[in-house]
Amino acid sequence: MTRGTAWFLHTSTALVAGTGVVYGWMRYFVSATDEFSVVNHPQEPTLHWMHVVFAPLLVFGCGVLWRSHVWGRIVSGFQSRRKTGILLALLLFPMIASGYFLQVVVDETWQTIWVWMHGTTSVVWTLGYLVHHLIARDVSAQPAQPAQPAK
Repeated sequence: MTRGTAWFLHTSTALVAGTGVVYGWMRYFVSATDEFSVVNHPQEPTLHWMHVVFAPLLVFGCGVLWRSHVWGRIVSGFQSRRKTGILLALLLFPMIASGYFLQVVVDETWQTIWVWMHGTTSVVWTLGYLVHHLIARDVSAQPAQPAQPAK
């Protein structure tokens, strides 16, 4: 993975996760001060718009990485950070699909299902992403072990 690709993915993840957390907080935990308001916070529509606009950047970034980084490492049996990588790969489609279905669903029951699925997969995916990269930082910070002499 190139440095540019990594930074694109880190930036898009931060934008999507950040707007998603703030939007979710406004939507589900803030109470409207006006009883006739259709939103709980004046910036709620803006955060929703930003989240929906930034999400395709993350999808694109994950698509760019899929063949060389994700699938290549799954097939090769590469072990470093494999568990978190597989977790991210498994959660990616449900996270994306549930976000899409949230935009088009009209039935209230299905909307509730997609909200819970999107929220859950997104939170776990984001935490997994952080752990995946913190492990990398931890591994690179460790001093190299001296080579053992041949016997």
